[in-house]
Amino acid sequence: MLSKWRAAPVFAAAFLTSALAVSGAFAAQAPAPSKEYTPSVGQEGKDVIWVPTPQALVERMLQMAGTKPTDYVVDLGSGDGRTVITAAKKFGTRALGVEFNADMVELAKRNAEKEGVSDKAQFIQGDIFQTDFSKANVLTLYLLPSLNVKLRPTILNMRPGTRVVSHAFTMDDWEADQVDSADGRTAYMWIVPAKVGGAWKIDVSGSPARTYEATFIQQYQKIGGSARAGDRSVPFSNGKLKGEQITFTIADDANTRRDFTGRVVGNRIEGTAKGAGGDSKFVATKAPEATK
Repeated sequence: MLSKWRAAPVFAAAFLTSALAVSGAFAAQAPAPSKEYTPSVGQEGKDVIWVPTPQALVERMLQMAGTKPTDYVVDLGSGDGRTVITAAKKFGTRALGVEFNADMVELAKRNAEKEGVSDKAQFIQGDIFQTDFSKANVLTLYLLPSLNVKLRPTILNMRPGTRVVSHAFTMDDWEADQVDSADGRTAYMWIVPAKVGGAWKIDVSGSPARTYEATFIQQYQKIGGSARAGDRSVPFSNGKLKGEQITFTIADDANTRRDFTGRVVGNRIEGTAKGAGGDSKFVATKAPEATK
């Protein structure tokens, strides 16, 4: 029989062993801390591998687009969120990133929170070909040329004046309006042009007043075509679009040349025709049979 002096340490040891066992059981049930996702350069994505755009080029791309606080930036394939976060933090604009990799989306959200811009920098998990980004007026991307071309019809249906900036890759035969570089990398920018292809009646006020019948043949921001004054064909040249802004030249003869500058709003153009006799207002309306 154990004396009470020997029983006390044995009881204490047994109690301690039991307590440790219970504590261990609870520890085994508690979830282990999750390891924060860390992407690796070159990892496979849905359509491309992940290679981040250098920060210097991110900022240059947003500068090329003339990004301002009233804009809405959408970055397609937003990765770790750096373009969206930079747009919000340095340019003061609302921005959205669309990214297929859900882990990347969560990483970007954490990065935005660390930078204090979660209110302006948003991220969603989604397929860029299934996501509606039509409300953007600045669109950024770093995709392969084939993906740019696949997106091109959607981009050309965006609001005229939308600025599109791509890291490294072009839009095939749609020539860029601006090309620039930073940190040894190239960026291309396009401005979505208004749609003006078709027949137009152009009425020029002033003295002498003139009416022209013109046909615009549009290829992206470039305009070719022909014009008539009454029953005479007259030279048409220098046609170009920059968003909603249109310029072209019509020459009645060697002494009557007018340089037109106007704004396209749907099926109507209003602006100024500059000629040797001074400036005149003009209004152009699209022929009903050419309206789609």
